[in-house]
Amino acid sequence: MLNDLRALGRNYWLYTVGRWISQAGWVVQDVAVPLYVLDKTGSGAMMSLFVMAELIPRLVLNPIAGVIGDRYDRKKLMYGLDLARGALLFAVIGFNLLDLRSLLVVQIAMSVMGTFFSAGISGMFPDLVEKEQLARANSVLQMGGQILRIAGPVLGGLIYALGGISLAILINAASFLGSGLFEVLIEYEWETRGLSSVREVWKDMLEGFRFIKGSRAVTLIISYAIILNTLLNPIFVVLIPYMARVVMGFSAVQFGGIEAAFTVGALAGNLLIAGKLGERSEGLVFKAIFAQLILMLSLAFVPGLGSLAYPIFLGLLGAIGFSNVLVNVPLFTKLQKAVPGEVRSRVFAAFETAVMATTPIGMAVAGPLLDVIGIVPLIVGAVLPSIAVTLYYLRFKETILNIGFEKTPGEVGA
Repeated sequence: MLNDLRALGRNYWLYTVGRWISQAGWVVQDVAVPLYVLDKTGSGAMMSLFVMAELIPRLVLNPIAGVIGDRYDRKKLMYGLDLARGALLFAVIGFNLLDLRSLLVVQIAMSVMGTFFSAGISGMFPDLVEKEQLARANSVLQMGGQILRIAGPVLGGLIYALGGISLAILINAASFLGSGLFEVLIEYEWETRGLSSVREVWKDMLEGFRFIKGSRAVTLIISYAIILNTLLNPIFVVLIPYMARVVMGFSAVQFGGIEAAFTVGALAGNLLIAGKLGERSEGLVFKAIFAQLILMLSLAFVPGLGSLAYPIFLGLLGAIGFSNVLVNVPLFTKLQKAVPGEVRSRVFAAFETAVMATTPIGMAVAGPLLDVIGIVPLIVGAVLPSIAVTLYYLRFKETILNIGFEKTPGEVGA
C-alpha cells in the first residue's frame, strides 16, 4: 500500500496536505460560528441567514467561476484565493470585526472566494495524478476529510470554549496560509486565455453546457448522480435523524454513535479503494449501488426490532457508509476521466450548481410527507424509485463503465 501511495506523486501530496490543513481550520470555524451566533442572538433565523450567506453566492456564481477556472491559471487561483482568505480572516481579528454584521459580510466574501477556488481545483486535480491512480487519489483525499469531520466538532467546540470566536477564526486564518504555502510548491502549467468581454463569459458557459449535452457518457453520469442525490439525500439528512430521535427515541449519545458508524463505514470504504481496489473499484459501481439501496430499504424494518434496533441500526449505517463510498468515488472518478481539461472547471461547476439546485426539492417534499405518511412508507417511497432508476441506467452500463478504460490505437487484447 505504501508503494501505491508513493506512486501518487509529489504534486498530489502537496495538494492533498494543503487541502487537509485548510479543511481542519474550516471545520473549527464551522463549529464556532454557529455557537457564537446562537450565544449572541439565540435566533434560529439569524443562523439560517448565515447558512444562506454561504449557499446563495455559490449557487449564483458557480457557472462564472467555471469559466474563470478554465480560462485562467488554476494554480494561481488556488493558492492566491487560499492566501487571500487567510489574509481576510487575519484582518477580521486584527481589526476586531466580530460583530454579527461584519461576520455576515465576511461569510459572503469567503463564499465568493471559495466558489472560484473550487472551480480552479476541480479543473486542476485530475491532472496531478495518472489516470489509473484517480480512484485511489480521490479516496485518500476523502479519508483525511472524514477523519477531520469526526474530530472537528469536538475540537471546534473545545477551541471555542477556550478562546471564543477569535481563536477559532485565527486558527482558520493560519490554516489557509499554510495551505496556500503548500500549493505554491505544486508544479502545474496551464495555458491561460484571458477574457476580453462579458460576452465571452456567456459564450464559455454555453460551451460547457453544450459539452455535457454532446457527451453521452457525461450526460449519463451527471443525470444519474443528480436523480439519486435528489431521491436519497433526504434519507440521510431528514429521515435517519427523525427515525433515530423521534421514532425510536435514541439518546444524544446514541445518535452520535449512529453518525460515527456511517463515517467509520465510509473510512473503511475509502481505505479499501486506496489500499487494494484502486481503479478496479470503478467496475463495481453498479453492484455497490444495488447493495446500498438494499441496505437503505432495510432501514424501514429497524423500528420493529425492539432491543436489537440500536445495534442493527449501527451496523446498517456502517454498511451504508461503506457502500456509499464505493458508489460516489468511482462515479466521480469516471466523471473526472470523461471530461477533458479545457472544459473541466465549467462542467464541474455546472454539475455542482445542478446538485445544489435540486437537493432542496427532495428536502421540501420529504419534510411534509413525513408528517402525513410516516417514516417507513417514505423510506420505501424513496428507495424503490431509486432502484427503478438504476435498472434503467443499467441499459447504459457499458458506456459508463468503459470510461477511462478505452483502448488507444495500437492496443490489443481483452
